[in-house]
Amino acid sequence: MALSLFSSSPPTIRERCRSDAATKLRLKYAPYYHAMSAQSGPNIRLDGRDLIMLASNDYLGLSFHPKVIEAASAAPRQWGTSTTGARTANGSRACHLELEARLAAFLGREACHVHSAGYLSCLSGVAAFAQKGDVIFADKNIHSCLWDGIRLSTATVERFSHNSPEDFRAVAATAAADTPKMLVIEGVYSMEGHIARLPGLMAVAREHRCFTVLDDAHGFGVLGRGGRGTVDHFNLNADVDLVCGSLSKSLASTGGFVAGSRDLIEYLRTHGKQTIFSAALSPGQTAAASAALEVMQTEPEHLERLWRNTKKYTAMLHALGLDTWESETPAVPIVLGSKERAYRFWQALLAQGVFTVMSISPAVPAGKDLIRTAISALHTDEHLARIGDAMAAALKKI
Repeated sequence: MALSLFSSSPPTIRERCRSDAATKLRLKYAPYYHAMSAQSGPNIRLDGRDLIMLASNDYLGLSFHPKVIEAASAAPRQWGTSTTGARTANGSRACHLELEARLAAFLGREACHVHSAGYLSCLSGVAAFAQKGDVIFADKNIHSCLWDGIRLSTATVERFSHNSPEDFRAVAATAAADTPKMLVIEGVYSMEGHIARLPGLMAVAREHRCFTVLDDAHGFGVLGRGGRGTVDHFNLNADVDLVCGSLSKSLASTGGFVAGSRDLIEYLRTHGKQTIFSAALSPGQTAAASAALEVMQTEPEHLERLWRNTKKYTAMLHALGLDTWESETPAVPIVLGSKERAYRFWQALLAQGVFTVMSISPAVPAGKDLIRTAISALHTDEHLARIGDAMAAALKKI
């Protein structure tokens, strides 16, 4: 049989990787994967230059707190550096149980489970509970970890407009009354800095008997009484079934958690593949998170300073005429509107000694290309003054 002169085979995986345009573009402009050679609080050293870190999620500044550092150092002497196994097998330690009990009590929940990554916690908080035949209502702007959980659940997904109880109501009305339903949202949307409109969302969720999963990675430690998070901020603890979050932000560690009623957490431990098969959180990071949680409760000045810095910083940006996408939190975007403007602004800030992170479409909606910044309790007035000068100078470059 004659072969067509125009037939061609698809590229191999190796060829696809070598020719990938997005990777070539990233390597050319190098906005990501920068490795600091030194750090002390918000002061970092990169490529031989001293810079101010303005993109860290260390909101309370506890990753440099002496009590947290001491706890992280002492734990390996007792437990070794690694658990070398999953919690279902040989990986569980008393330090995990202690942290889980303390987190549950802090959040007003019956139980909690900690994972070795916040991504795993949020993913499993969806995937372990939803299943084929269920309907998931999801805010269009939720994090990738939640979308992955939705995909793995094989449930039907219906998106609604970002932070819109009104659109949620309209979308929810299309689902059959007897179908099991789940609502998936974030407490604080880190790219936008928006706080979830939780009272309105919960009113709709109650009407449709939705099981509610809330990712509070950027609300925990920042909102609510003593940093108890978005649910506490609105006094809606009884309405949200699961609160997922990260230990790598306000808790100055790595890992994540899922908190809820005891029957839900035990169900997660039975059915959550990410929970069953992932290695347990290391002893040092478990101890660091536990110590940070104690500091949060005994030293409220860190949270107070965080909000004082946030208000000063956002006022400074508004005085410069910069668009902060109506951020309400220490996660403050600077919207530039195009990839080119965002890149030039990011580059100009770096030249002025301020490290930020660029986020462009499709990671954000078209026309919302931005620089993501984040304020910490460790930023001083001198830091903020230098940042203000850098912002003013960068504006002249775009």
